[in-house]
Amino acid sequence: MKTTLLLAIAVLLFQSSAISVSVAAATPLPDEADSAESTAAAADQPQEHLVTTDHRIQIGGRDIRFQATVGKLILKNDQQDPRAEMFFVAYTKSDVPDPAARPITFCFNGGPGSSSVWLHLGMLGPKKIHFPDDASYLRPPYQLQNNPWSLLDVTDLVFIDPISTGYSRPTGETEGSEFHGYQEDIESVGQFIHDYTTRYLRWPSPRFLCGESYGGVRAAGLSAHLQSRYNMELNGIVVISGAINFQTLRFSTSNDLPNICFLPCFAATAWYHKALSPELQALPLESVVDQAAQFARGDYAQALLQGTSLATAERERIAAEVSRLTGLSQEFVLQSRLRVSMQRFGKELLRNRAQTIGRFDSRYRNRDRDDAGENYEFDASGAAIFGPFTATFNDYVRRDLQFEDPHVYEILTGAVQPWSYSSFENKYVDASESLRRAMTANPSLKVFAACGHYDLATPPASMDYTLDHLGLAEELIPNITRRYYAAGHMMYIHDPSHQQLRDDLLLFYRDAVPQVAR
Repeated sequence: MKTTLLLAIAVLLFQSSAISVSVAAATPLPDEADSAESTAAAADQPQEHLVTTDHRIQIGGRDIRFQATVGKLILKNDQQDPRAEMFFVAYTKSDVPDPAARPITFCFNGGPGSSSVWLHLGMLGPKKIHFPDDASYLRPPYQLQNNPWSLLDVTDLVFIDPISTGYSRPTGETEGSEFHGYQEDIESVGQFIHDYTTRYLRWPSPRFLCGESYGGVRAAGLSAHLQSRYNMELNGIVVISGAINFQTLRFSTSNDLPNICFLPCFAATAWYHKALSPELQALPLESVVDQAAQFARGDYAQALLQGTSLATAERERIAAEVSRLTGLSQEFVLQSRLRVSMQRFGKELLRNRAQTIGRFDSRYRNRDRDDAGENYEFDASGAAIFGPFTATFNDYVRRDLQFEDPHVYEILTGAVQPWSYSSFENKYVDASESLRRAMTANPSLKVFAACGHYDLATPPASMDYTLDHLGLAEELIPNITRRYYAAGHMMYIHDPSHQQLRDDLLLFYRDAVPQVAR
């Protein structure tokens, strides 16, 4: 009796706290007629563990009350046997008269092998990490702050960790390889979106996808898969620094396209580090990028097309212009046969300063053990970013969201390798045709592409080339919005760019769903 009374008092005190927490275990009790064997088998099955907490935040000068639901949904096969536990964090605005009519955005990053922590704590969620705008390194310990540029005022948000990332894992005897591939990944993430939409009664809601990096490939593939498998249409797709056509990104001796697409980004990077001539340094960033883009699509592309048949005088002229626009020496460009890979550029640009530059964000600099060689030892921007996201998420998910899990939260893992691209055998990975089909079948579908001028992982010109070659009907071309920011792959870690990105996305959502209510 005494124990029961103490427990009741504890429950009352807990319920009166500022943040309310509810935990749901979604395994039904066995029927009394079930055999002991069936009961034991059910106990061995993975059980959903969901935690819901109440919060509030100021966004756009308005007080937003919302619920956070965090946990794992069980993905099952057609025989209803569990295959995997997919971890997610969902934020839904409270006190909405008709929740079903409110937009919902399913968010994921890329890799493949990346959790959704970057979009979650960098761009869209109610909390974010503040990074210095001058691309200097944060000093631990790291802290989160309220995110004034979250989109939670206009859309509910669901952050998805694909299998083997975050806390998502295969169950039982299921092998991770069953999820580690282009088609396999689309099917499992698509199933999660379907199951979440059904479970939480969101079929009437306007639906959006937001994918970063390889998340662009995933979003393009999902747009067609959700249509064909579930007859589920989307209102919009947001692609952040996306990869959709790998031919624009993979440097090789038989593929000149990346050299053309990366050149404007090389020019932007050189401008940022003041490695250009006084004439070019005096120009705005956008003017330098435009000059480089025009040259890359024109004379430079023509020169690369000619290969070794290019006349010596023309080769030297092209090398001189590449040197002028990128800050590399003409001799180095000639030695590289006019073709400078991203890795070589990252090591060479600031070699005389004994510095290397970042891949995800070329504003960042660091040092290698020595100044020789043609490739840098590590990504200077990754070194600046990975630690803060890892530390803050592990604290936030437990302290604020009240969720516990004994596993390592895999923010970016190689455990998904090898990744199967069997559907693209003997050709470059390219999901643009899936996107074209989805936009053609659903003429209301809008696409927003955000690109960072200092992104040496997925440069803006690569996205431009992909979108320009979708083969869309002329009347559908206005459905695509492109925006560019003076930042890197994760343009949201640069506050001015993040603020502008939110403003641009507010217009995009209102265009995609004219009746959207904030």
